Amino acid sequence: MNNKMEWSQLINDKRFGLEHYHDPKKSKIRTDFRRDYDRLVFSSPFRRLQNKTQVFPLPGSIFVHNRLTHSIEVACVGKSMADEIAIVLGERYSDKPWNSLFQHIGDIVAAACLAHDLGNPPFGHSGEKAISTFFSEGDGRHLREKLTDKEWSDLINFEGNANAFRLLTHSFKGRRDGGFAMTYSTLASIVKYPFESSLSTKGKFGFFTSEKDDFVKVAEELGMLRLEAPDGKVKYARHPLVYIVEAADDICYEIMDIEDAHKLKILGTEEVIELLSGYFPDEERAHMQEVMNRVDDPNEKIAYLRSCVIGVLVKRCAEMFIANEDKILSGTFKGSLLGNLHSIEGDAYRRCNSLSWDKIYRASDVVDIELAGNRIITFLLEKLIGAVVHPELNYSRLLLSKVPRQYDVEAPTLFGKIQAVLDHVSAMTDVYALDLFRKLNGLSLPAV
Repeated sequence: MNNKMEWSQLINDKRFGLEHYHDPKKSKIRTDFRRDYDRLVFSSPFRRLQNKTQVFPLPGSIFVHNRLTHSIEVACVGKSMADEIAIVLGERYSDKPWNSLFQHIGDIVAAACLAHDLGNPPFGHSGEKAISTFFSEGDGRHLREKLTDKEWSDLINFEGNANAFRLLTHSFKGRRDGGFAMTYSTLASIVKYPFESSLSTKGKFGFFTSEKDDFVKVAEELGMLRLEAPDGKVKYARHPLVYIVEAADDICYEIMDIEDAHKLKILGTEEVIELLSGYFPDEERAHMQEVMNRVDDPNEKIAYLRSCVIGVLVKRCAEMFIANEDKILSGTFKGSLLGNLHSIEGDAYRRCNSLSWDKIYRASDVVDIELAGNRIITFLLEKLIGAVVHPELNYSRLLLSKVPRQYDVEAPTLFGKIQAVLDHVSAMTDVYALDLFRKLNGLSLPAV
């Protein structure tokens, strides 16, 4: 058994579900990795992200980030970081016949960044929590005895990352085999937690029981390291490019959430300037202050600092990846790229993270969204799961007739029926979920 992953195997343009069409020798102007990116941009699930909450309530008079703008920015940052890494790796392996594979890293990471939030339900991370607690604390508890231990573990630990892998690979009714038919490398690059839910820590895992065999197929093809796990459970070392996707995501949500909080006046201008200036030594801070003195708009000052911070974090994370390449390939690297920065930038990032939890994620508007989202999602699950469990009831027939055909509410197993409901609910936008909630409660009726 290999104790180290190989780049020549990790970068693979074979398409999931379309393996029989694969021809690695075929010349293409637009590579399959670039096709992954384009396919995501033009997809309905990606467009729906524009109406899904990132952190703050969706736009009133002030525009803040939603899941769509966040994903686009993560893709930009991830590609920049990957391109820097690819240059160094290309030089490091200049004598290898497969050296040209490194030119694809930027496109793989960019596509994975676009896809990383596709499985997230409406109303931000509180939506994930609402789904899992419906089963662990709510009306869904009565289903426990009718499901296997692994199925139950998937439900009480519902995870957007695992749901993204399902969305990209599952063959929904009437759709082609292989789901999005993404390349193996792109699929592996979105799975931050490459193990099953029964091995999860803090509810984090990478794939549902229904997609376990699919993930194993991808992982084995790419030569990802299988790690020891109890009772034959599935656990792998991360695909190396996951670290780049994760770092880009962490950089964007942390820094952009602070910029959004400033626009919403949750954080003051001087407070944010001091916070973001902390990423730089005194001599650089003096120059940056000179630049900011040339403009009067406080939002422009913060935007300038934000771009500087992202630039330096991209550079430092790329350096961290290169310095630890051997550990990453051998599956022994611990933590994240950002978490391992023990420098002025790492200290500043941790200060930002601490402030975000104290002042942003507990802000009144954010908590209001969590409360409303929890109520809406819980209600929808009560009704829809009740309908698939008791489809013979008149109300159930009416309600299930509204579920899009691609979701198999008549699946042969109870777990399959529940997953169809979760597929439907997690795909909803905030606006659609709220509208359906109102209609089912009789608070909104069609015009007559």
